[in-house]
Amino acid sequence: MGESTAVEKAPIRVGVIGVGVMGYNHARVLSDLPGAIMVGIADPDEAQRGKVAAMLGCTAVASTEELIALGVDALVVAAPTHLHHDVALAAIAAGKHVLVEKPIAPTVAEAEAIVAAAKAKGVALMVGHVERFNPAVEAVKNAIRGEEILSIGITRVGPFPPRMSNVGVVIDLAVHDIDLICHFTGSQISEVQPQVKAAVADREDIALLQFRTANGVLAHINTNWLTPFKARTVQVATRNKYVTGDLLTRQVTECFDYKPDGSYSMRHLPVAYAEPLRVELTRFLEAIRGEKAPAVTGEDGVAAIATAIRCLDVPGSVKPEAAPLRIAAAG
Repeated sequence: MGESTAVEKAPIRVGVIGVGVMGYNHARVLSDLPGAIMVGIADPDEAQRGKVAAMLGCTAVASTEELIALGVDALVVAAPTHLHHDVALAAIAAGKHVLVEKPIAPTVAEAEAIVAAAKAKGVALMVGHVERFNPAVEAVKNAIRGEEILSIGITRVGPFPPRMSNVGVVIDLAVHDIDLICHFTGSQISEVQPQVKAAVADREDIALLQFRTANGVLAHINTNWLTPFKARTVQVATRNKYVTGDLLTRQVTECFDYKPDGSYSMRHLPVAYAEPLRVELTRFLEAIRGEKAPAVTGEDGVAAIATAIRCLDVPGSVKPEAAPLRIAAAG
């Protein structure tokens, strides 16, 4: 759908709840997105909401209720993850469509409650697994379409993030790649073999995770906060080709046409230029209008957090101090 077509339709009035790093970016993109009207933001931190409102020239309020009262059609929930359940249910109860940042909730029960509420109310629910909308991910997905996938390897490493607290690499980083494995294979993860360790942090800062999907694909994720530079790479082996993608530089390469003498052909694949968050929010608008199904469903979000929690529910893993996993910042 072209942007001109989107403009001709009645614009969708959207608000953002929680304007930390991801919330600010959602509000920034929405302020310039065809087919959307950025109604306002809500955040209990007066200084933060005031700063963002001044930067974007939008209305700022303190609570979800006040933002709903401004007449929104839809809300982006980018508050801290432990608030997702209560905020999303309040929005859904008011009949608002919701995009909930990843992970959808800190527990499977809370995640399932959000999904059930959205279905009962008949509103669109999408989960913000933004890496799915990385053009390099799309290029890899296109390259393996119709292929028999044999294995997937994903590396997502970098330095310790100062904004995180009381959460480890599995929930912060690996949850992206758990979702990508399901996205690439069109299946769900059935077997989990995790190895996690807290080397220098209070929570796990190294995770080597092995999986088998329901349709038989083997996959592994290597993630840590001990690498001085960021790396985000994907390797997919199929029966006929080997595809590698760098999610930061957005370079995707395909090896194919294997010969008995060990030689093969290689080519770089075209990768579109697009801001993943802009694509994600455009798909959210399409889901609200009923033009397309939500690109990342509530069930997808439940599956990702359920698998991440399974990776931590093993002997030797670092458990939360107080029952549910709590996360300091969404996104």
